[in-house]
Order: sequence, then C-alpha cells, then structure tokens
Amino acid sequence: MATVLRTPEQRAAPAKARTGIIDIGSNSVRLVVYEGAARLPAVLFNEKVMAGLGRALSETGAIDKAGLKRARAALSRFAALAREMQVSELRTVATAAVRDASNGGELIRAAEMLGLEVELLSGVEEATASGMGVLSGIPDADGVVGDLGGGSLELVRVVAGTVTDRVSFPLGVLRLGAIRAEGRDALDRRVARLIAESGWTERGRGLPLYLVGGSWRALARLDMHQTGYPLPVVHQYPIAIDRVAELQQVLAEIPRPELKAIPDISGARIPTLPDATALLLSVLRHLGSSGSVVSAYGLREGLLYQRLSPSQRREDPLIAAARDEGDRSGRFPEHGDVIDAWIAPLFDDAPELARIRHAACLLADVGWRANPEFRAERGMEIALHGNWVAIDSAGRAVLAQALYTALGGGVGCPEPLAALADAEALARARCWGLAIRLGQRLSGGVAAPLRRSQIALEDSTLTLSLEGRDEALYGEAVEKRHKALAAAFGRAPVLEV
Repeated sequence: MATVLRTPEQRAAPAKARTGIIDIGSNSVRLVVYEGAARLPAVLFNEKVMAGLGRALSETGAIDKAGLKRARAALSRFAALAREMQVSELRTVATAAVRDASNGGELIRAAEMLGLEVELLSGVEEATASGMGVLSGIPDADGVVGDLGGGSLELVRVVAGTVTDRVSFPLGVLRLGAIRAEGRDALDRRVARLIAESGWTERGRGLPLYLVGGSWRALARLDMHQTGYPLPVVHQYPIAIDRVAELQQVLAEIPRPELKAIPDISGARIPTLPDATALLLSVLRHLGSSGSVVSAYGLREGLLYQRLSPSQRREDPLIAAARDEGDRSGRFPEHGDVIDAWIAPLFDDAPELARIRHAACLLADVGWRANPEFRAERGMEIALHGNWVAIDSAGRAVLAQALYTALGGGVGCPEPLAALADAEALARARCWGLAIRLGQRLSGGVAAPLRRSQIALEDSTLTLSLEGRDEALYGEAVEKRHKALAAAFGRAPVLEV
C-alpha cells in the first residue's frame, strides 16, 4: 500500500504531482522522488544510505544492530523529507534482507511508527519489478535480466515487452565473500548448481544479460575509466564476456587508492567489486549469454512501470522525456511535434533514426535561455548527458549533432561525436539540424506558419512553398538558412508562393 504523507495544509497548497519510493534493500536504503511525465518521470531527489542490512545474514541469520540503527535513521530522514517535498504518494518496499532476516519485522515496525506502510516483496515480486524496470528503460530488451542486490540475485527473462520466467537465488553480493572463502571454485559450483536445479542452464544462450544493481554498475564505471569512454552515462553500456574476465584481473592488481579515485564509484562498493565480478563471469557462462548490457533502471522504475496503463507502457520513453524537457525549457511547447512533421518529407529515415530526429525537434528550443555564444554547446550537452533512455551512445551522438547544428553550431563535428557514431549518421543529423533551423526562423517558433507551408526535396531543387499571405515571412535570415539547407542536399533553393 502507498503512504500519503502530506498534511492538510500542504494538500490545500498547489503543487505538482510527486511520487516517491523508499527502497529498503539488503545493501542500501534509498529514497527517490519523481515528478513529470508518467512514462518517464524526472528524478527530483535521490539519496541512499549504505546500511548493509544483509551483511551478517549468512553468519547469524539476522540484521546486525549497526545496520538496524543506520536503516532507522535513514527511514526517519526520508519520511521527513518526503513530507517537506510534498510527496503526494510514497511507496515503501523491502526486499531480501528484511524478507530473510529473523529480526526483519523489527525494522518493519520501526517504519510503521514513522507512518510508512512497508510492502515486503517476495523473491518473485522483486524479480518481476526488476524485469519491468529494464523494459521501462530498454523497451526492446530481449534476454535475461540479472539484478544483483545485497541479499539475492534475481534472474528474469524479458522478451517482446513482457516478463516471462523469473527466479531468485541467495547470491546477493554480501553473501558472496563467505561462499568464495569455501574454496577457489566454490562460487562457480554454487552458481552452476542453483542454475541447473532451477532449469535455467543455457536459458540465455546467445542473448544479452542486462545488468541491474549498484555493484555491477560500479564494474561498468571501472571499465569506462579504464578504456577512456567519452561519456559518463552507464545506461545501455555494453561489457563483453572477455572484458569481464580482464576486469577481474584488473581488480586483482589495481591499488586501492587508485580505485577509490575513479569518479562515480562509491567507496562502499569497492570491497564487493571482486565478488560481483566473479559472480558475473559465472552467471554469463552458465546461462550461455552473449555478453552484458548495463541498465540504470531496475526495481524502483519497474514498480512505477507496472502501474501504467497498457497505452502508457507503449509510449516511447525517449519521446516522452524529450517532450517533457521541451515543455519545461522551450518557448513554444507544440512546436517540436509540428517542426518534425514539417521536415519529415525531406528524410527517408528508418524508424530508429526517425524517433531520434523527432526527439531532436522536441528539444530544439532548449538552448534559448543560454548565452547566444553557447547555445550550440548547451544543446549538445543536453543530448549527450541528459537522463534519456531507449537510446544508446551512438544515438546520443546523433541527437547531439542535430541540436548542435540547429542551435547555431554549424556543420562541424565537435568532440566526442565522431568517436561515438558513424560519419553517415552524423551527416544526416547535420541536415536535420539545418532543416530545424530553417523552420524555426521561418515560423518565429510558432506553429501556424509551418502548418500553412511545406518544404520538398526534388531532383535539383529544395523548394519552400508558402501561401501568399506568408510571403513577407521569407526575410533575409530565412533565405540564408534556406540556401544552407539546400547546399547540404546539393540542391538549389527555390521559393514558391
């Protein structure tokens, strides 16, 4: 059940709809507050406390006193913050550590004293939510989701936008040290036995393993640092099986201070990284996986996704998020959809490219508040580093090129775009940007002039057709942009009134 925390005074005050999730995990307790589009709400607040509730489970079967104390303090803070942020609906869930611990009920009672209603998720419910979370962020995911928490490992088969089979194993990262201490191959034997007994051997043959959980994200951060990857975005970052084996060796040799100095790797994750890497190698091997892909979305996002209607789930999350950002940052909310329809006849784009072009149109006005000298850089930064999903690094680069050109950066290819996407895709994105730029200047940013006009690519010309009443809109600046777009296509610009 969800907990309503707003006071009568707060309910009387106008506020944007905000939802929150408190996730009581085996390793951390976290509060995330969301606001915005239902399909992909923006994260307003995200804080975790590494309580380590599952640390002593394998030895004592209970949460230790220090873990309980830290968790209680975290829950008290999070409940108070949710009230102050006017969170209208707060959902509190607990997973493996609380589920398995002999004193888990003690923490649930402490939460209830704070007004929080705790949902104790079963292993199957936890696995299902993790699978749904991956589908929320990677709608075309086809493979096995592996969600590594502190107390358990969930495996979930996802295909065709749905969750099919699922299983939960007591292989949380806080349990792995004790298993590995039993002998050199003890963990691999345990993984092989559990997977075989559950009927999952070779179930992932030729399919990717989608990685969920802080420990595996930290491993990806290490790889990004080691390889000089030009983006700080971990979502949809691939790690080949051979590379996982190499990272295991890196972890055996790298000095601890050097590991701690790597950005975005939590110090609390470092002690468990070797165990998490060893588990990943074993799971990949026994499932027969083709490789691994990191998902920044997991259980919490899955809980949100499960509550959506079928039609909402079918929404493209990239387009939903781009439209929400355009509405927040742009001057003319409807203009993005209109300009995409206006320039579409110029491009015979495959569906995957067409959706990125649409996102570029929705975001084409996000730089208008920036200093004019830096609008292009602002657009590129939003494309590369924005909280987008259902788009890989190459797609981000193509989106960045389109916005860079649309916002006045010209037809150059700034770093690091060429390292992320191929030249042909970037050239296409530059044409998108020039077309967007022409449409914006012609219309002044409003929709009506675009609806009354059209642009067409012909054998030797790029023709802009206007109604007679709109002839005056074809000023010097519009003519200049018309010529630039025509030149990019190798055509002559023609005005038809």
